[in-house]
Amino acid sequence: MSERFENLIKLPPDPVAKLLSRANVILKTPLEAPPTAAAPAVLEELVQKGALVDLLRLLAILLPPRERVWWACMAARDYIGPRSPKDPPSLTTSEAWVREPNEENRDAARVTLDHAYIDDDTVNCALAVLYADGTLGPGDLKQYPAPAGASEAAAFAMNMVALGQLSDKFEEHGQVLVERALDIARGGNGQGSAKPAAAEQEQ
Repeated sequence: MSERFENLIKLPPDPVAKLLSRANVILKTPLEAPPTAAAPAVLEELVQKGALVDLLRLLAILLPPRERVWWACMAARDYIGPRSPKDPPSLTTSEAWVREPNEENRDAARVTLDHAYIDDDTVNCALAVLYADGTLGPGDLKQYPAPAGASEAAAFAMNMVALGQLSDKFEEHGQVLVERALDIARGGNGQGSAKPAAAEQEQ
């Protein structure tokens, strides 16, 4: 096992097959790992097969809710840039929820969905917040289950949007997204040593 996938303390010990089923996700890459294989073995196999998209899809499922949303927010920042007064509300409220994951901040993220511009892809961050606990939202909505894997799908979508926005550095930035998720999975803040492509372009 590569050292790259050691000490991923934030990831669940459950078999990946079980987690994929729970999130209603089927990877496009055929896996040779047994159904009982845990995250490190499957992640390493996907890396060996160059399956970047499936790797990101799986990481979105493996990361805990709060860490998953932070990962999505960081992806949005890759192309939106540093904080400013013009930031999309869906992004800023999602970041606020990461700092304080309470129902008030969750509801604030929900409200932004009703007023977001049609081309505002950062709504994926707010959706990841909204469905973070597996329900449809705060308050009365909390009694209803969210669609299987909804928060995970939104976080994955946000990372794919970032890849699309920085398509001139697709593979390079894809590795940034992966390393960021692994850093978060080790208990880090996702900063690590890898730089997002947007940051490199600004230098």
